[in-house]
Amino acid sequence: MKIKNFVMLAGMAGLLAACCSSIVEPADLNNQRVFFGFNSSEITKDAKNSLLGQSLYMKHHEGTKIQIAGNCDERGSTEYNLALGARRANAAKSVLVKDGISSKRISTISYGKERPLAQGTGEKVWKLNRNATTTVK
Repeated sequence: MKIKNFVMLAGMAGLLAACCSSIVEPADLNNQRVFFGFNSSEITKDAKNSLLGQSLYMKHHEGTKIQIAGNCDERGSTEYNLALGARRANAAKSVLVKDGISSKRISTISYGKERPLAQGTGEKVWKLNRNATTTVK
């Protein structure tokens, strides 16, 4: 009897986790962005959930190919930011590949600090420019 109750509780916990998941499939992949901390290419929980949503989209649209562009804020040298942007794009790609998306469907590029999303200086602007942006190819 105890095992039966345990199995039932485990099943209910699984349903609860599934219904409360923050993974949402976007309607379109163009200009989907995940954001990064200063000098970081670490994928946050929010970024991972967003990328897993993108993965769902790609699973439902098997012919879709994407490009992920790594971007940085204005601080740091051009060379440093190009390398950091590449790490960010590749970190985002890695989440998709680990979730079953073929790496052949995903290209990456780094724009470093050359294509800011927002103009200006200060943390409010910089945090927007530290991103990986997905576009459909």
